Amino acid sequence: MNRIGVLTSGGDAPGMNAAVRAVVRKAIYHEKEVFGVFGGYAGLMNGNIEKLELGTVGDIIHRGGTFLQSARSEEFKTREGQQKGIEQLKKFGIDALVVIGGDGSYRGAIALTEQGFPCIGVPGTIDNDIPGTEFTIGFDTAVNTVIDAIDKIRDTASSHERTFIIEVMGRNAGDIALWAGLAGGAETILIPEAKGDIKEIAHRLKKGEERGKKHSIIIVAEGVMNGYEVSNLIKQESSLDTRVTVLGHVQRGGSPTGTDRVLASRLGAKAVELLLEGKGGRAVGIEQNKLVDYDLIEVLSMQHKVDLNLYKLSKELSI
Repeated sequence: MNRIGVLTSGGDAPGMNAAVRAVVRKAIYHEKEVFGVFGGYAGLMNGNIEKLELGTVGDIIHRGGTFLQSARSEEFKTREGQQKGIEQLKKFGIDALVVIGGDGSYRGAIALTEQGFPCIGVPGTIDNDIPGTEFTIGFDTAVNTVIDAIDKIRDTASSHERTFIIEVMGRNAGDIALWAGLAGGAETILIPEAKGDIKEIAHRLKKGEERGKKHSIIIVAEGVMNGYEVSNLIKQESSLDTRVTVLGHVQRGGSPTGTDRVLASRLGAKAVELLLEGKGGRAVGIEQNKLVDYDLIEVLSMQHKVDLNLYKLSKELSI
């Protein structure tokens, strides 16, 4: 194991640069060479690969996004596309690959591993929807971005005495909505894992209004429905004046939090350690603040579960 490749794939997440930095510096510390694949799996097939040095990853730990860039590739899902990628890896003498991304990225890593090219998966996605780890790289930063938005929107909501609906990202997982909603004091949180009753929500909002409550914040995860649909349904059940904010891709950007930088550094370094031990086809993660690793195929066969105790708590605290 003399040459290690690293790529980022799928949606970008704050902290990916910190993970790449950890892979590069950990490997070089152990006198191994590292090659960066630019542009995800599409870049891999095209041979967009360069050797990375210590200086290459200097001053990137604080930057959002990924300097290796990312792209989605339908071609790489085919056997032919995967063979193109393996040929490029062999051309550059790369012995193993660290893949930083979400479940789609992991599937690519599994395909390469099954064809004899060892890969390690590092969970990088703001959605926090990868099994085998309690937290993914970028999740904490995204949550803090949403909390900041909630705080600002609450100022306007209280000034105009309105109900604001904030739609957040997360695909089919409600982690961002749940954590940000609880931390931001939202009155209502709608997540795919525990869909709320609009009639009950409207009734609760009306009761709050009757007792003198002047404004409310509703957080809806995109996996439930969009914010405008929630607004229309609430209007059908009440006379409340609502406004909708869709935060969108602002949640993916920004400088990673300290938590994400440390997590990314630990997971990136762990991926290199596994390769140095001769292990491939693994996915790294963190559980109870301890680093863990699972078989890549096993991870994707597991089901991500949101912490419904937090959901229960949010309802108890929003009375």
